[in-house]
Amino acid sequence: MEEILQGVANVGFPIAVAAYLLVRIENKLDDLSLSIHQLARVVSEKEAGG
Repeated sequence: MEEILQGVANVGFPIAVAAYLLVRIENKLDDLSLSIHQLARVVSEKEAGG
């Protein structure tokens, strides 16, 4: 029983850290995606305007 608990603790911690990092990175990726979309729009407006 103790071996099972230790195994869960050893595996659970890395999973928790990975999940935390993914959640933090998700917001930054959303912001980056929005910035790229805005940049593409500005570039296309500049090209259309001459």
